[in-house]
Amino acid sequence: MEFGSNIRKLRLSKKLSYRQMSLLCDIDASNLKRIEKGNVNATILTLHELARALEVNVDVLLKYKPE
Repeated sequence: MEFGSNIRKLRLSKKLSYRQMSLLCDIDASNLKRIEKGNVNATILTLHELARALEVNVDVLLKYKPE
C-alpha cells in the first residue's frame, strides 16, 4: 500500500487527475487507481511508464516512507 500511496502523492504533486495521468503513461485509469490502492502489483514496464509520466526516475517511485 505504501508504494501506491507514493504514486498518488507524486501524481497529486503534479496536479494530475487519474485521467490525465493515464493518458501520459498509457495505463488505464482504473488500473492506475488499483495500483494506488495497492490492489494490484505494478510490472517493471508499468514502473517505467509511471516514472516517465511523473518525470521522475524509477528509484523515486520505489523510495517511499512507510506510514
